[in-house]
Amino acid sequence: MPVQEAIAVEQPTHGIFSWPEQPRVKLGRTGAEPELSETEQQFQDMAHGFARDVLRPIGRQLDRMTPEQVIAPDSPYWVMRSKYNELQINPLTLSELSPKEIARINPIINEEFGWGDGGLAVSLGSGQLPAMLSLMFGKAYLLERFSVDQVGCWAITEPDHGTDALDPSRQIFHPGGAYGKPNCVARFEGDKVVINGQKSAWVSNGPIAEVCVLYCSADTGAGPDPQRGAVILVPLNLKGVAKGKPLDKLGQRGLPQGELFFDNVELPLDHVLVGPDHFQRAVYAVHTEANMAMGAVWTGTARSAFDIAWEYAHSRKQGGVPIYRHQSVAHRLFHMYRRVEAARALVRRVTEFNTLAELPALQSAMACKVTCTQAAFDNASDAIQLLGGNGVTREYPVEKIFRDARAAMIEDGCNEILAIKGGTIMMDPDLL
Repeated sequence: MPVQEAIAVEQPTHGIFSWPEQPRVKLGRTGAEPELSETEQQFQDMAHGFARDVLRPIGRQLDRMTPEQVIAPDSPYWVMRSKYNELQINPLTLSELSPKEIARINPIINEEFGWGDGGLAVSLGSGQLPAMLSLMFGKAYLLERFSVDQVGCWAITEPDHGTDALDPSRQIFHPGGAYGKPNCVARFEGDKVVINGQKSAWVSNGPIAEVCVLYCSADTGAGPDPQRGAVILVPLNLKGVAKGKPLDKLGQRGLPQGELFFDNVELPLDHVLVGPDHFQRAVYAVHTEANMAMGAVWTGTARSAFDIAWEYAHSRKQGGVPIYRHQSVAHRLFHMYRRVEAARALVRRVTEFNTLAELPALQSAMACKVTCTQAAFDNASDAIQLLGGNGVTREYPVEKIFRDARAAMIEDGCNEILAIKGGTIMMDPDLL
């Protein structure tokens, strides 16, 4: 019997022998994704439909409007927020899930939202922080005083204090450095707290927010101390609160950002989520959550840039063939795909660890934020290059994604400072 016939007789008809001669796997929406649970799939489908039908088209509309038009009562922004509220995806509803389910579902939702529009995804995430932190810090009674559908914001940076506001432990300060005078101080007086000062123009949702999670320096009688600050839930309809004009920006133009001013704003002590003794822990907690969420959002944006470039490479012809046939195009698309898969894997892994661990790892959350925002920027840049002249026109969305991703490398802690602080946290003093 010829050798080839003998080998064929011995071969089974299952496993690799059932594959096509040239195997090719057509991956789904989120790449090499293990099968999702029924609940996870439902949330992904819901979030993707909202991202496709609402976030993406409205984000493109808002991108071409002035900041004043974005926040106007007749703006498409409010249509987006109304439709989001209908989904009932918020900290209260998600708290009904198990911690394991939350750890799996949160990055899935945030990735889909980021795929739709990164800036609007950040706006939605910031809007939920008052409810999320009220639950996290054991002050659920505050949720009875405002609706989870109200627009929230997180105010931590100040005109003179940017990413250093995220470093109350002074781990990255130069030995000769000093924090300087804080721009916003909460003074504790008996059974009330009085807030004076200003938060920076980078407060996400600042111009439209109804409730603010305020992180600021505290004064308990010995003067303001940035290392022993306070976290306060502040309704923004109080006397003494004022808002600055919305910021005019390069990217994420659908995300309203602006200053907040406090002039002798008084609140009872039960609005204090965290006092001076636990302030550094509270910064650590919110920073961990924010950086994980940013990682998931901008993974979605990196995926969006890849999707657009991948589809374009199939339809655009040069040299008589679709440009995908050119080796350099296939090479570029592979690296875009690789970044998305690596970013997603990192975010899912870190989110599950941090959600279930007794003490989350901030350095790992920082790795998510830095890795994924960089992936989004690199993919957007590659998409522009692949689309050629079309890539820099407003007819195609990749130039907007590029601008949005560039802003992401600064917000929630600029990537350079996060790398310094993350590296410092990784240090083992016992080995020095």
